[in-house]
Amino acid sequence: MIQAIGLTSSPRKELPPAVDDVSFEAHAGRVTALLGAPGAGKTSVLGLMLELQRGRGVTYFRGRPLHRIPHPAHEVGVLLGDVPGHPARTVRGHLRMLCAAFGVPGRRADEVLEAMGLMSLRDERLGTLSRGMDRRLGLACALLPDPHTLVLDDPARGLSAGEGRRLHDVLRAHADHGGTVLCTTTDSKAAARIADHVVTLEGGKVVADQDVREFARTRLRPRVAVRSPHAARLSVLLAQEARAARKSVEVVREGGNRLCVYGSTCADVGEAAFRNGIVVHQLADEVGDMGPGAGVAERPGSGAETTAEDRRPAPAQPAAVASLTPVPGDRDPSEEDGAEGARTERRRGWRQAGRTPGGDRALPAGGGLPPPITVRPAPRPLRPLRYEIRRATGVGTGFLVAAGVLVVSALTAVLLARVGHTPQPRLLAAWPAESPLPPAALGAGLLGALAFGDEFRHPALAADRGTVPRRLGLLTAKLLVASAGALVLAVLTVGCDAEVLYLVYGPELVEVPADWLPLSAGWLALVTGCAWAGVLAAGVFRSTSAGVAAVVAVPLLVVPLVHKVLDRPSARTPAPFSERLSEGLPLRWPFGGGRHLDSVLRLVAQPVGGALTLSLAVLLCAYLLTSLRRRVR
Repeated sequence: MIQAIGLTSSPRKELPPAVDDVSFEAHAGRVTALLGAPGAGKTSVLGLMLELQRGRGVTYFRGRPLHRIPHPAHEVGVLLGDVPGHPARTVRGHLRMLCAAFGVPGRRADEVLEAMGLMSLRDERLGTLSRGMDRRLGLACALLPDPHTLVLDDPARGLSAGEGRRLHDVLRAHADHGGTVLCTTTDSKAAARIADHVVTLEGGKVVADQDVREFARTRLRPRVAVRSPHAARLSVLLAQEARAARKSVEVVREGGNRLCVYGSTCADVGEAAFRNGIVVHQLADEVGDMGPGAGVAERPGSGAETTAEDRRPAPAQPAAVASLTPVPGDRDPSEEDGAEGARTERRRGWRQAGRTPGGDRALPAGGGLPPPITVRPAPRPLRPLRYEIRRATGVGTGFLVAAGVLVVSALTAVLLARVGHTPQPRLLAAWPAESPLPPAALGAGLLGALAFGDEFRHPALAADRGTVPRRLGLLTAKLLVASAGALVLAVLTVGCDAEVLYLVYGPELVEVPADWLPLSAGWLALVTGCAWAGVLAAGVFRSTSAGVAAVVAVPLLVVPLVHKVLDRPSARTPAPFSERLSEGLPLRWPFGGGRHLDSVLRLVAQPVGGALTLSLAVLLCAYLLTSLRRRVR
């Protein structure tokens, strides 16, 4: 169950808080609707519950706040707004990426797609989905890790009647299987139709907390809608006849030629109009909404007045879940307690038997819930790495950047060879003296910046927005994937440049230099360092452009600073560092380790290498500080 206690948003300038001391409970096995007009504070309440907004109060999900749950996605499935994801990613690729993040097997994506009726759209791009398909995909993302609780912000907004019924069927089935469902809505009639409990908000405060029957009795009343060119005359006649017959009838003028008659029937109103020769253009039964505060301070009167409980038919259960609705009072105690193990075992038994708990009909294909997860989650160290690999390869941006780098690098190498006066190492790397960095290094920095930049532009995990990208495990995965991409790009660039130069100018320009080993090490280190700088800078500044700017700033700003530091006179001995380090040690460097250490230090001591090392150290410290600061909050 969900227990929200004293939720209050941060105060605004000269305005009352959007949410003021909101407290309510949403029980397991029931659908709870958070009802309110636009601006009533429903979305702010969900943001406070999920710790996405600043404020006061606490929310317990089965006795624990969200930040105390080890794996929040396995406990709470969230749908806030549109599906957060890259518009160029496919539906199946998006779900498989989330499977890796949640630690569930990849085949779970196909199971959820089949249950939600989206299998035919699995290869569609997120940016091409209609509103209804987007909402169904959002619910599929929420159901992916098989959570106990669903928190949905107006899930039926913008859907057609058929799509809305299908979505409500899934929510009802989840609640009937022992889960907790909390959804917001602006339609009181929809709340009475789909919910078991209704919490009404107005002005950021709770004005009613009612069972659905009490809600329907106090707020929804049957009425007769009448349109007539003589509405005023008909209103007076109906009031006179009601007083003469001593009936409790209320006639409300709604402007123009429309009347709403409470406490009467279409037959009585039509006969009264016919007897008095009044033309009627419309005569229909409706269910009227009496407003958020109706029935809280006062109850409908007794006597001849007809209440919604007496006249309004009970909401019809959809055929797909009609046999799933339990009888109140006969609910399994494990459902009330929300025990995950009992719920999973019960669902597994129903699926294996092909039956529903209340009847002989099986859930129809595409109309029920996906099967429960019966395998152990993937090992935690592999989760962020799998997630990052699927994130990086799920869209074509990285491949387009790599192709652009190869083309630009090959053309630059050909032009440098034609102009002449360019050393062979720089020629193979397509690095003119006037450019701060070669194309491969800039491309690697861009790929690294996209690793976090896309994370913030198109967040994949809505419930953990702003916190997931700062986990150190995911940072390590991004650095590893960026390093692999940078190394592949560096090797392909040199190979492509050498091949183009060979085809255009012959073998003279592509001979292997004598010092190829240190040159290769320096080249790979430069490209990898640029990729790391892009990853860290984009993670710190939460922007792709900031990550690329940090990479470009290394040769333009940091290198001159390193030049000034290295040009200062030093009183140290010119002996190699490895010899000075081993003077105080009783053991010598094994296997020529001193020579290799000197080579590494000479590489770092170069202006670009030193600047890049300094930049990486500063960015890493800034990243750790921002991560710790968010954890303290």
